[in-house]
Amino acid sequence: MPNELLWILFLLVELSAAVALLKAFGRMGLYALVVMNVILCNIQVQKGVEMIGLTFTLGNILYGSIFFATDLLGELYGKREARRAVWLGFAVLLLTMVAMMFAAEFKAADYSESLRASDAIEALFGRFRSLAEFDLSQVTFARVALASLVAYLVSQLHDVWAFHFWKKKTSGRHLWLRNNASTWVSQLIDSVIFCTLAFTRAVPTGVFFMLLGTTYGIKLIVAALDTPFIYLGRRLAGKWDVGKNRLPSTNHLL
Repeated sequence: MPNELLWILFLLVELSAAVALLKAFGRMGLYALVVMNVILCNIQVQKGVEMIGLTFTLGNILYGSIFFATDLLGELYGKREARRAVWLGFAVLLLTMVAMMFAAEFKAADYSESLRASDAIEALFGRFRSLAEFDLSQVTFARVALASLVAYLVSQLHDVWAFHFWKKKTSGRHLWLRNNASTWVSQLIDSVIFCTLAFTRAVPTGVFFMLLGTTYGIKLIVAALDTPFIYLGRRLAGKWDVGKNRLPSTNHLL
């Protein structure tokens, strides 16, 4: 299957899964999505793929879905719940990095599967000594880790603020506007911070702006395509008492 079709299929599956988690578990399902995606997108981003003649990094769908989840949390449960999800994702991402760097420090047992797993963990998460390798002339693990954490926290907190800013300005109307207006600006903030901290002086200027442009462009597409799903999520949630933050029944899952 061509990468372009696979990308569209993955996007539809991811957004459908977000709505399904909301339907089954309420806000807890969206918290779970944020936590899962913030970890997995930082793994997927290390794989590059070619689409429409350009090279992109994976992880943009999962990362864009975090903005979708926090917007949906804000719409249904309020700003406080959306900010809580952001901080939860940040804490879990930080703790995951620390835990996996500890795993990388252990000496692997001398058999092929263990050695391959050890190499993979170190390649994905680095080791504690790599945090000291903050060389502005190279793209190091320390730079990417710092860029990821800072970009995530700043852009997500801005997204929550902007979503409720536009909600107030429009008196609760035009969900499509606050969903896209908040996310588009927040994704730009995220892309600029990440690319600046991770790539400045380490890649040629032309490559830097290509990475910035393609990264932001693909995030814009994700944000635009998630609009029908946020309406679907709000419509389904209308059947629940979201004003009291009551979870939908999960008896059907037991």
